[in-house]
Amino acid sequence: MDHIRHRRPLGVGALTIGLSLAIAGGAVAQDAAPSFEAAPGALTLVAYTTPREAYEELIPLFQATPEGQGVTFEESYGPSGDQSRAVSAGLAADVLALALWPDVERLVEAGIVAPDWDENEYGGIIHDSVAVFAVRPGNPKGILTWEDLTREDVVVITPNPITSGGAQWNILAAYQAQILAGKTEEEAIDFLTRLASRVAVWDRGARDALTTFANGQGDVLIAYENEALFARDAGVPLDVVVPDATILIENSLAPTLIGDAPVQGQAFVDFLYTPDAQRVYARHHFRPVLPEVLAEFDFYQPPQLFTVADLGGWPEARPRFFDPNTGIMAQIFQTLGIGS
Repeated sequence: MDHIRHRRPLGVGALTIGLSLAIAGGAVAQDAAPSFEAAPGALTLVAYTTPREAYEELIPLFQATPEGQGVTFEESYGPSGDQSRAVSAGLAADVLALALWPDVERLVEAGIVAPDWDENEYGGIIHDSVAVFAVRPGNPKGILTWEDLTREDVVVITPNPITSGGAQWNILAAYQAQILAGKTEEEAIDFLTRLASRVAVWDRGARDALTTFANGQGDVLIAYENEALFARDAGVPLDVVVPDATILIENSLAPTLIGDAPVQGQAFVDFLYTPDAQRVYARHHFRPVLPEVLAEFDFYQPPQLFTVADLGGWPEARPRFFDPNTGIMAQIFQTLGIGS
């Protein structure tokens, strides 16, 4: 995959308009709020922000199948953690497409999602990505490594890890890259502190952070590979740098037990694991979970690609790093005087 490709710079006005049009989504696409009311009988998809454009293509493909004929959709998009909390608070949902395993798992205890939702052969993962750096065209600051992000002449954009699933992947990638470089846990946490001190804006979600970067703030955006390449496709002038050590981002999919279209919801989930659907994800720069489809596309393989399992899995990593009161990031925010 051609990550280092230069685009002719656009004016800020054209850049903003182009990105806004690309982000606009479908007629019903909106950010999540507990007050959202789905139309009776519609299949309600509640998702995090970055796969919105993929679902614009996938939904009509599903509706053209025998199982999808006559199925109508409502869609809600927003930061993964916000979406999970909104569903817990009463937001209607038939299918959840969220950034993190814990954002789905937390809904099991409430009876919203079945306990075996992640027991298919893909562990409940529908597509993958990796954490990358989006930089200005030509990479004028020469940003190639995680350590470069802590330089005094570099301004970083990344979402808030308390609200954004994308941000949590970013933080875990930054931390574990230090461990793989031979740093101690204390040194890796110190690195996160230095990195946090270089962040200019802590947006609530990955798409908000992308918009901030597209509007000219910052030298580098830590992002999903697919999100950065989406922005490039939309005309945002940027290059994409894949660090040698980065994390495999695994995004979750699950039907719920509370929707009013359970049969159609399960059929949609099954459809999303078909080769045709997985190819749509790949064309939107998500890494397919079907090996035979992944092999059809030229995704770059970083030399040191690790997973959340290398950090003890989400049950260990999430409270350790992202508990809003006692987690590593909450302590860093307190130290730096950053509101979470």
